[in-house]
Amino acid sequence: MELMETFINKLNELNFKEMYNNDFLLTWEKTDDEIKAVFTVAEALKRLRENNISPKIFDSGLGVSLFRDNSTRTRFSFASACNLLGLKVQDLDEGKSQIAHGETVRETANMISFMADVIGIRDDMYIGKGNTYMRTVSEAVREGYKSGCLEQIPTLINLQCDIDHPTQVMADTLHLINEFGGIENLKGKKVAMTWAYSPSYGKPLSVPQGVIGLMTRLGMDVVLAHPEGYEVMNSVEEIAYKNAKASGGSFTKTNSMKEAFKDADIVYPKSWAPYIAMEKRTDLYGKGDSNGINELEKELLSQNAKHKDWQCTEELMKTTKNGKAIYLHCLPADISGVSCESGEVEASVFDRYRNLLYKEASYKPYIIASMIFLSKMKNPQEALRNLEIRGIERYLK
Repeated sequence: MELMETFINKLNELNFKEMYNNDFLLTWEKTDDEIKAVFTVAEALKRLRENNISPKIFDSGLGVSLFRDNSTRTRFSFASACNLLGLKVQDLDEGKSQIAHGETVRETANMISFMADVIGIRDDMYIGKGNTYMRTVSEAVREGYKSGCLEQIPTLINLQCDIDHPTQVMADTLHLINEFGGIENLKGKKVAMTWAYSPSYGKPLSVPQGVIGLMTRLGMDVVLAHPEGYEVMNSVEEIAYKNAKASGGSFTKTNSMKEAFKDADIVYPKSWAPYIAMEKRTDLYGKGDSNGINELEKELLSQNAKHKDWQCTEELMKTTKNGKAIYLHCLPADISGVSCESGEVEASVFDRYRNLLYKEASYKPYIIASMIFLSKMKNPQEALRNLEIRGIERYLK
C-alpha cells in the first residue's frame, strides 16, 4: 500500500465531499481543496498506470462525447481518460442523430444517458451559449434520474465552453506543479498570459480566461496582455482580481507584450478573438446573417493584421526570468514559417519547447480521469487503496 499512501494522506487533509455525484463545469466554482484533490488523484492514477496497475473502477459503462467544435488533444484525452477507468466511449454526432430532426436538448440528454456514467461536451464557439447548453444537459439528466428514468446521474465534464477550458488549464497547471516541484512553489511566479497574432479570427476566449481564473488562485502574479480591443469577459477579470487578493498573488493588465514577458517565469502567448466581436458573431449566427458573418470575418482579420508584432520571438524569450521561462500552449500553435507565414510563435522557440509542450498535453487525460473518479467514488482514498491491493496488471509482461 506504499504506492498510494502519499496521495491518500494528501486527500485526507482536503475537503472535497461535494464533488461526489457532481459535474465539473468551471474551475472557479470549485473550492481550493477540490482543485487540489483533482491534481492529487490525477497524479495517483498516473502513478498506478506507470507501475502497471490497472486503475479501472468500472467493469462496463459508457462515456459519451459531444464535440461541437473541432478537437484533437481534448477528444483523445477524454477517450483515454474514460478507457483508463474502464468506460467505453461513444461520440454523439449531431448530424447523424435526431437532433438534426428537431429533438430537444432534454430529450437527447436522457436518450444518451441510459447506461452512461459521464458526458463530455465541447461547445466553445458562441458567447452565452456553450456553458448554458452544458447546464441544460446536466439539469435534464438529473431530472431523468429523479423521475426514475435513469439508473445513475451521468457526470458532465466541460471539455471547453465559451467561458472556461478547465481540463486544459488544469493540465497546464499540473505540468507547472511538476516542473517547479510542488504546488506551493508556484506562489510568486510570474505568468504572462498574452494575446498573439494569428491569421485566423475566431479563436475562443476560454483558454486565457481559464488561465487567469485558475492561476490567480495559486498566489501567482498573472499578467494579462493584449492589444487594445482584444478584451476578455469583465466577469472573469473580476474573478481573477478576487482570487489574487485572496491568494496573495496579483492580477494586472497591460497592452504591451514586452512588458508582460519581462522577468516572466511562464509565458502563454495565445491568440483569441475580442469578446465584443464574439458577442456580435453569436448574434449574427443566431440571425442566420451569412453576409454579416463574412463582413465581420474580414473586419477581424484586418484588425489582427495590425498586430503581427505580437509574436513570441527568441528576442522576447531572452527578456524572461534568466531567459528561461517555461513556454506554454494548448496546441495547435500558429508557428511562423511552418503552419502559417506569420503567427503566434517563431519556429525556433516552438521547436525548443516541443517536447515540454507534449508533456504539458500528456497531463490532460489524467486530469479528466480524476474529475470522473472524484465524482463517481464516494471514498476516493479507499478506492485508490483497493486498486493497489487488487493489483491487477494493466498488461501482461
